[in-house]
Amino acid sequence: MKGTVIHAPWDVRYEDREDPRIEEPTDAIIRTVATCVCGSDLWTYRGLNPIEKPIPMGHEYVGIVEEVGPDVRHVKPGQFVIGAFFATDGTCPICQAGYPSSCVNRRSIPGAQAPYVRIPWADGTLVPTPGMPDRALIPSLLTLSDVMGTGWFAADAAEVRPGKTAVIVGDGAVGLCAVIAAKQMGASRIIVMSRHEKRQALAKEFGATDIVEERGEEGVKRILDMTDGLGAESVLECVGTNESMMQAIQCTRPGGHMSFVGVPHGVSLDGRLLFYKQIHLHGGPAPVRRYLPDLIQLVWEGKIQPGKVFDLELPLEQVAEGYRAMHERRAIKALLWPDA
Repeated sequence: MKGTVIHAPWDVRYEDREDPRIEEPTDAIIRTVATCVCGSDLWTYRGLNPIEKPIPMGHEYVGIVEEVGPDVRHVKPGQFVIGAFFATDGTCPICQAGYPSSCVNRRSIPGAQAPYVRIPWADGTLVPTPGMPDRALIPSLLTLSDVMGTGWFAADAAEVRPGKTAVIVGDGAVGLCAVIAAKQMGASRIIVMSRHEKRQALAKEFGATDIVEERGEEGVKRILDMTDGLGAESVLECVGTNESMMQAIQCTRPGGHMSFVGVPHGVSLDGRLLFYKQIHLHGGPAPVRRYLPDLIQLVWEGKIQPGKVFDLELPLEQVAEGYRAMHERRAIKALLWPDA
């Protein structure tokens, strides 16, 4: 088959790769129905992550099970499934405590921007949908593999609750999905920090009550002015830069909760600042598998439509254009169709 491989910064190719096969008895092979480019893929694309050899790309996927290993019990050929961006066994103490993204047997997904992909730990990673979805539902289901699950974790970890004010730092797909999550969790005020008109409009459609365009100290001042000088009870950091982390910390009121779900790059925290801010910090790779059953039901019933974050759809063979468009901020998120 062909699949997406990055050879060097800016050099993404759709080229020949080996067909995936069952390697362990807990594996499954799925035929990818849809995949996409993730904002975290751009760190590698821009050269901020090392590329020592060609790397198969992609970790977001939905598809139909083609084959399973002999030890797979809960996933069957022919089912439409969604999986988390890490493969996890679902049985270790960390998985059982609700943090499968830190499973002691965690595996990376080996290149989901391809027509077929091998999923290790199939029973602990994949969740079947109630039936075969209509094509129109697939974009929203695809977001559950990462960005919607990560946005949900951002809101959950920041203790978003009815009546609270939530501030979301970041207007990418994760930040926008965090707006959906905050709305579902009952936040009375949802403030999104964004400078981009198109993303602001989508944030408002998803439930944002306020938009703040300022950044850094000016952005913090605006949030403090909007919260009686106290800061917000819940702040969701969805970027991963030092600037976004500092901005989020400063926007959180003492005793408040701040989540951080953007993959950190160049982040350095001041221990003294954290000591005197007296806030709760909770973040890391989102435990997407924990949320999948509930999120699938929300999408299936039409209660949320996170698939609207996909503002560019391409045939999978044009994946390089998807990377370019997201890097240049011509697209929020690029969806890739293997069958186009």
